[in-house]
This record gives sequence, structure tokens and C-alpha cells, in this order.
Amino acid sequence: MRTIEIRPGEDTIRLGQLLKLVDAVPTGAQVKDVLAGGDVTVNGEPEERRGRQLHRGDVVAVVGMEAVRVG
Repeated sequence: MRTIEIRPGEDTIRLGQLLKLVDAVPTGAQVKDVLAGGDVTVNGEPEERRGRQLHRGDVVAVVGMEAVRVG
């Protein structure tokens, strides 16, 4: 599992931003489709909200990709 660091001075990152950052989706417009398909979990629970605030220690998994931890 790899760790994605949040920018210094920030405490959270939005799920949609993280998905773009790890190349789970090529564009922000496609985030909604990936989430609606039920392919994303946060801390083991299905998540459909692209604006979900992720905190340090949260684990995001996308079907077909390595899980990432927010650091």
C-alpha cells in the first residue's frame, strides 16, 4: 500500500482530488462515474461522494488498483 501525502499545512483532501492524483481517473469529469459504479471504498465502506473529506490515515481502495493511505 502506498501513501499519498497531503500538502503541508492542510489537514484534508477531497476524494475526487485524490482519485485524480493517483490516476484512478484521467479527468475530474469521470470521477462521478467511477464513484457511481461502486468501485471505490474508504476505510472499507463504499463511497459515492466525490467531495468526501479524507483525513490522514484514511485508506482508499479502487477496484483494480492498489489501495492508498492518506498521509
